[in-house]
Amino acid sequence: MDVCIQNMQTDLLFDLSKIAPIVEQVIAFEKQKCDEVEIHFVDKKQISLLHDQHFRDPSPTDCISFPLDGKECSHYRHIGIVVVCPEVAIEYSKKENIDPYREMILYLIHGLLHLIGYRDQTDEDCIQMRQAEKIHMGMLEEKKLL
Repeated sequence: MDVCIQNMQTDLLFDLSKIAPIVEQVIAFEKQKCDEVEIHFVDKKQISLLHDQHFRDPSPTDCISFPLDGKECSHYRHIGIVVVCPEVAIEYSKKENIDPYREMILYLIHGLLHLIGYRDQTDEDCIQMRQAEKIHMGMLEEKKLL
């Protein structure tokens, strides 16, 4: 799998080499076929612009997912793009007294789950999403990827 990673922010320093194995584990755990996925780490200004352009909401958000190829693709599957804002993770982490890196990874997992079909529009969807996020965070801890 080709995990294309771009870090266009300077708010949270982290080891970029740890991101691809996390992405690969999440997708493998979900038993998804994937040849390519893109991950972009951006600042609040960039994510606010994307949020406004695509969702008509200019406020900063934690992550945005752009699904591309569906499951029906049998040849090469680029499942999409996840855009994550570490600055939002830092702000939330300060309020909740938690690790901003772990919070950012939770946003990454959330975005990946959206790419593979999870939704969070209804209460039932949200419950399933939160359960999947918790399972993935636990799996990543167990595998010492966090």
